Amino acid sequence: MPLLNPGDHFPPITITPVDGEAIDLPDALAGHFAVILFNRGSWCPYCNAQLRAFQRDAEKLGGLDVKVVSLSVDDEATARELIAKHGLTFPVGHSADAAAIHDATGAFVNAEPVHLQSTGFVLDPDGNVIVSVYSSGAIGRLVPEDVTGLVNYLKSKQPA
Repeated sequence: MPLLNPGDHFPPITITPVDGEAIDLPDALAGHFAVILFNRGSWCPYCNAQLRAFQRDAEKLGGLDVKVVSLSVDDEATARELIAKHGLTFPVGHSADAAAIHDATGAFVNAEPVHLQSTGFVLDPDGNVIVSVYSSGAIGRLVPEDVTGLVNYLKSKQPA
């Protein structure tokens, strides 16, 4: 699978959030700017820091009408612990099929143990990729400050 580039429509993926109904991406985010985060798992300190940062900036992102969704291969119980630990209020998907996510998006997969490498997408309100950030390991990931700056810039360019 080639990597998703700016302008590509985000492929259909269904995620299962903890204690929630299945969410069909990108359709469930239509009409909003969105951030989709794939993370390595609750054991990864860099992923924990990224999720905490997006939660810290939730109000700022919400003010810009940016929706955030996260996904990992963690099982539901592990994902539930992660949500509780960091007070996450955005949907956190669990039990991802790493191979299927790779086939759909090009996200890198760690072979043993199997998990997705950190991958982040910023989508426009039509479900098209504005930015894709692919990491092959622990570091290199989207940060909320960059997302808010980018969305502010794009909104400033929209005709009134």
